[in-house]
Amino acid sequence: MSAPAASDDWRDGARAGVRAVSGALLATAIWGMVTGIAMVKSGLTESLALTMTLVVYAGSAQLTSLPLIAAGAPLWLIFAAGLVVNLRFVIFAAALQPYFRHLSWPRRLGLGFITTDISFVLFVPRYAHAERRGTNEQIGFFLGCVVPGWFAWQGGSILGIYVGALVPPAWSLEFAAILALLAITVPLVNARPVVLAALAAGIVAWFGQPLPLRLGLAAAVITGIAVGMLAERRLGVRRPAPPVAPGGQEGGDER
Repeated sequence: MSAPAASDDWRDGARAGVRAVSGALLATAIWGMVTGIAMVKSGLTESLALTMTLVVYAGSAQLTSLPLIAAGAPLWLIFAAGLVVNLRFVIFAAALQPYFRHLSWPRRLGLGFITTDISFVLFVPRYAHAERRGTNEQIGFFLGCVVPGWFAWQGGSILGIYVGALVPPAWSLEFAAILALLAITVPLVNARPVVLAALAAGIVAWFGQPLPLRLGLAAAVITGIAVGMLAERRLGVRRPAPPVAPGGQEGGDER
C-alpha cells in the first residue's frame, strides 16, 4: 500500500473512532470529575491528586485505593488493591495483541497506558471478524477512541480537583454517568453471545460486590469473556484467523 493510501486509511479510521466514542465522552468526563472530587475529599492535596490522575489514569483503581490511602494502609496493600482492580486490562491486552503486535514496544506501552474499557468495547466488536489485523485503519480507529477519552477524563478530573467542591451533592453526578454509559453499551449488546456474556458478567458483578478489593469486578470480566467465547463456539460463530504477513507479522509494517 502506498504512503498516501495508508495515510488516508489511518485518517478514515481515526474519524470513525472519534464518532464512535463521542457519545461516551460526557460520561467519561463526569466520572473523571467524580474521581477528582473523591481524591480531594479523601485528604489528598490538589497537587497530589493532579499527579495521581495524570500518572495512574485508572478510575476504578483510584477510587479503590483512596480509602486505603486515607486510612494509612501500607503501600503494598494499596498497590495490590489497584492491581486486582485492573486485572481486566491483562485480558484486554491479550485480546488486542493481534492488532498491535507489529508495533514497537514504546508504542505498545503507550497504547496500553491509554486503553480504556470503552475503547475496548468499541474496538473489539468492530474488528473481531476482520480479515486482516494491524491495519492502519484499525490503529487509527483505536487512537480515535482513546485520545478523546483521555482528554475528557483528564479535563473532568482536573475540574473535579479544583472546583468540584462547588458542585451540589443533589446533582448526583455518579448516577448521570451511569445512565450515559448505559446509553453507549446497551446498543452493543446485539448478538446472543454478547447478551449471554453481559448477563453472566452482570450477575457475577452483583453477587461479587461484598468481595474485598473489588474482586467482584475482575471475576465479572473473566466470567463474561469465558461465557461469550463458549457461547460463540456452541452457537457456531467462528472468527477467521488473521492472515500472517511475511516475516510473521499480522497486517501492517513496523511504524
